[in-house]
Amino acid sequence: MRLLFVFILFANFVFSQRMEIGPLMQNTSISSVSTFITKNEGATFDSTIIFLPDTLQLPFLDEFSTNKFQEYTLDYNLPGIYSTIHYRLLNPATQEELPVSASFTEQPTFKRYYNTLTSTFSDTVFPIISVKVGDLSQYPVVFQTLDLYPPYYIYDTLGVEDTPDTVWLTNPTYFQDSARQFFAPVNDPSKLWIDNYSYHNYRYAVNPRTLGVVTFDGLDENGYPYEIGSTITNYADKLTSKPLDLSSYTANDSIYFSFLFQPEGLGDIPEATDSLVLEFYAPELDQWFHVWSINGDTVHPFKAVHLPVTNPKYLKKAFQFRFKNYGSLSGSLDHFHIDYVHLRALSYFNDTLFKDFAFVYPLNSLLKTYTSVPWDHYKNTSTNKMTDSLLVLVHNGSQNPENYQNGQVTIAQNGTQQNAFTLQGFTLAEQQINFSARTTHTSYHDFSTGAEYNKSLGGNQQVFEVKANASAQFPNLTQNDSTEFLQAFYNYYSYDDGSAEAAFGPTGVQARLAVRYDAYEIDSLIGVAMSFVPSVNDVSNNLFLLTIWGENNGNPAEILYEDDVFFPRSPLYGNGPNQFLNYYFMDTIKVPVETSFFIGWRQLEGDRLNLGLDRNIDNSSAIKYSVNGGSTWLTSPFAGSAMIRPIFSTGLDSFLKIPKIEEKKLTIYPNPANDFITIQLENENEEIIIYDSFGRIVKKEIGKSIAISNLTKGIYFVSVPSISSKTAKFIKL
Repeated sequence: MRLLFVFILFANFVFSQRMEIGPLMQNTSISSVSTFITKNEGATFDSTIIFLPDTLQLPFLDEFSTNKFQEYTLDYNLPGIYSTIHYRLLNPATQEELPVSASFTEQPTFKRYYNTLTSTFSDTVFPIISVKVGDLSQYPVVFQTLDLYPPYYIYDTLGVEDTPDTVWLTNPTYFQDSARQFFAPVNDPSKLWIDNYSYHNYRYAVNPRTLGVVTFDGLDENGYPYEIGSTITNYADKLTSKPLDLSSYTANDSIYFSFLFQPEGLGDIPEATDSLVLEFYAPELDQWFHVWSINGDTVHPFKAVHLPVTNPKYLKKAFQFRFKNYGSLSGSLDHFHIDYVHLRALSYFNDTLFKDFAFVYPLNSLLKTYTSVPWDHYKNTSTNKMTDSLLVLVHNGSQNPENYQNGQVTIAQNGTQQNAFTLQGFTLAEQQINFSARTTHTSYHDFSTGAEYNKSLGGNQQVFEVKANASAQFPNLTQNDSTEFLQAFYNYYSYDDGSAEAAFGPTGVQARLAVRYDAYEIDSLIGVAMSFVPSVNDVSNNLFLLTIWGENNGNPAEILYEDDVFFPRSPLYGNGPNQFLNYYFMDTIKVPVETSFFIGWRQLEGDRLNLGLDRNIDNSSAIKYSVNGGSTWLTSPFAGSAMIRPIFSTGLDSFLKIPKIEEKKLTIYPNPANDFITIQLENENEEIIIYDSFGRIVKKEIGKSIAISNLTKGIYFVSVPSISSKTAKFIKL
């Protein structure tokens, strides 16, 4: 029985309550996409499409600044698509399909002769029929030849001139069926990888050489654990190249394979028993071979791997390579990251330099403190809210110091440039004449004077396209010299960049989490958006009360709003990339707040609720928690930003279309009652919940009439969540 509410609000659980952080058990940045073989739902491969990848030429280079995973569209009108049909039942001698009406059984069937004179019978088993039976649940179809029987019995009475009776079996095991398999050629040389089990991202690695890495962990291509809740370790993610044509090369052509790798990053430390593995595929042998691996370790700067490709078994037309990791299958654990994968000819043994000038991380906001604010709050303020310390990290991949050049930040809307600002090269190079060789440079830039978004624009929301460029004078990959993002002004404030690298929250019954926001103006809230992620344990059935506090001396003060204790909330998990789900206040009320306030929850159970934590932007000073009923507030010990956002009542309300709940009064009779109560309902299939005076659920039933004879005497509350947020009280005699 779940405890819904405890009236002892200030009970102290010091020894069992604290703030915790944990790994993600789901990577919500990965949405469900097709793999190399795309299948429809069903028990057979009927109407599925097998995508036939195109063959690439050298050089092969992916520095992961963009996503080069092949995308697959389930479209039967794709150019060049063709199909073949496969039958389940074949004639073993001719390999031809049997008639559509053909069916068989494994059990012997027979013809029975009944003698009316002697009242005896004899059975003659039908001759076996050899049938080639295919398994249509997978492609290619695997056949086996079975000895089967006709799916019927024949009963014949001797001495009686009538037609023998035939009794057919119901649903015989073997019947003729077919499945059509579609084949779609892929011709997209801009895409380099045939699968997407690993995770392309810009946030998990620590100081990568370029924008973007690929991360390996215990989550599948849909972002869910391979074996949730288990302690199993095995091979998990993999990243497989498209076929490459190496048939024209020899061992004398100096083909080398290079890449960068890093364990842990901002994720989870891989143990020494975990590993990252590289394999090469020999087409004519149809076999994968292990060529390199590294065991788990704590985070360190990216290291280079440089391998010659000389074995003739790889120098074929359909050569491939793949990375895969060995580690825990229970979640976003045991992380490895790779960058800058490069396969080319005419290289040499010490050609290990990745000579590039690149942004290390993308920019995410030109605002001070926040990544988003409501548009009306921004345009109404008379003070400049742009950042005075825009963080820019660039890496000089040259082996020599390189002369700096000024960069630029442009702001546009709908493709039309509105403003442009200089990123001083002198600042980028840390007041030196050159960018130091093979070094990551950190600089901060002031946009608080002269730089603003166009406040003259009307409307309820605005989105601006922001692009930053920075470059050096030596030849390099220009795609890494720029980064762009959308500065959105919707109806909420946000600290985070929209990407969770961990899950966190306090533990303990009645623990509280509160996140401070300092708004640009006084306004009203209509709800809170939160991004919960599954981690370690599934807590989606745990309960909490959404809470809004005022602010006093940097801590939560008076409660401005808290959910009704009889209608608590639960963590909701989205079905997409880092989804925020909105929790609106009961009865669609609006809660007035001053410019400083806190949003969060009071949890009714002890488990960590696993709110997403963005570990790239540190606003930990705004995160408070209490484990003693709110008497003492502590600051979060974990660097990062809580993925919780206040939703404001702005002009966007009309777009939100928040429905007004039509409350219905609950009528109970008789009241007081002894044996039964009846709730006046239009629909007899509503769920009825009865609570005792301590807020505990004592009954859950469907229907109007509820037996209460087994309840002890006292006061009880009834709710019907589907039709009302109110409760009704009755007395049990």
